[in-house]
Amino acid sequence: MPKNDERLLAAGIYVISFFTAFLGPLIIWFLKKDDSSYIDYHGREYMNFFISYSVYGIVSGILVILLIGVFMLWIVGVLGAVFTIVGAIKAYEGQEYRIPFIFRLL
Repeated sequence: MPKNDERLLAAGIYVISFFTAFLGPLIIWFLKKDDSSYIDYHGREYMNFFISYSVYGIVSGILVILLIGVFMLWIVGVLGAVFTIVGAIKAYEGQEYRIPFIFRLL
């Protein structure tokens, strides 16, 4: 079981993303990834999530021309918020959460 401060920082990666999108989680991950494999796991998971959902958002934005992109943008936004909240809860509970529908690049 990860220590309390590790769980708090891992959950913070997800929570701070609502305010700074990319920069806040990236800073936490870079500063603490060598100290804790738990924070490293959640940092990698969030960065993969951010990359994947950015790609989904760009593709949906392009598909707005065909009108299907309007619905896709809505779905991507809702899923992004839901998976971020679930990731924060799971990280705080001490569990490793694998976000669905993401590319594992890192």
